[in-house]
Amino acid sequence: MMIAQITDLHVRPRGKVAYERVDTNAMLEAAVAAIESLPRKPDLVIATGDLTDCGLAEEYEVLRDILDPLSMPVYLVPGNHDRRAELFAEFAPDGYLRNDDGFLHYVIEGHDVRLIGLDSVVPGHGHGEMCAARLAWLEGKLGQERKRPTMIFMHHPPFGTGLADMDRINCRNGASMGAVLRRFDNIERVVCGHHHRPITVRWGGTIGSVAPSTAHQVTLDLEVDGGPSSFTLEPPGFHLHIWSKDTGLVTHGVNIGRFEGPFPFILDADYPGHTAKAEAA
Repeated sequence: MMIAQITDLHVRPRGKVAYERVDTNAMLEAAVAAIESLPRKPDLVIATGDLTDCGLAEEYEVLRDILDPLSMPVYLVPGNHDRRAELFAEFAPDGYLRNDDGFLHYVIEGHDVRLIGLDSVVPGHGHGEMCAARLAWLEGKLGQERKRPTMIFMHHPPFGTGLADMDRINCRNGASMGAVLRRFDNIERVVCGHHHRPITVRWGGTIGSVAPSTAHQVTLDLEVDGGPSSFTLEPPGFHLHIWSKDTGLVTHGVNIGRFEGPFPFILDADYPGHTAKAEAA
């Protein structure tokens, strides 16, 4: 099973850019084309929040149009730049989003890996939260299936990353969420967005990771008292999570763009191991 994770799309109305310089729509279109051009296509795509820049109904309409060329199912969770009502109005007809308790949580069944999408949004704020109600919902869903490999996906990382300014607006109550996860040994990964950088951490008895944005990246500032967040136009990207029974879940980072190659490896005669390799062949 292969899962493509895209995040922090920040879609804008047609003809507008983000932060006066980032053409996020064109960059998402490039991400969609890159996913569709993979020699092996993912079984599904998950988008881990900040789907739009301002949560406007028009932006969700543009988002649907840009994602439409994807030939596999796409599942969305909200981020702090999103608005639940507008997101739900546009994508509820797809059938997987639920809004029974005010949160857009859901479970994706029928695959080798069970996927749980979480809504960590606190309306009007940049930070997220796993409050008591959300933790109870998550624990209940985890308790229904203790054997099948499970991936949790959400927007705000519930763990620290060393990006001081971004960590100030990560998911609060992360320690309580980690305590819940430690009671289950089938959690393969907790994958997030929000921080616009590829990040990996051991946390909550499992592995937490953050995918890069399909658009702009947050500046790598690891000073303990780092200044206000800024962004760079480093190469955009996405993550591919590949599941196999032998290995479990393996994550690959994929840069989006046109790069020279592929080229064959042509070794010099004195390259270490070259002779041994030739004799073995």
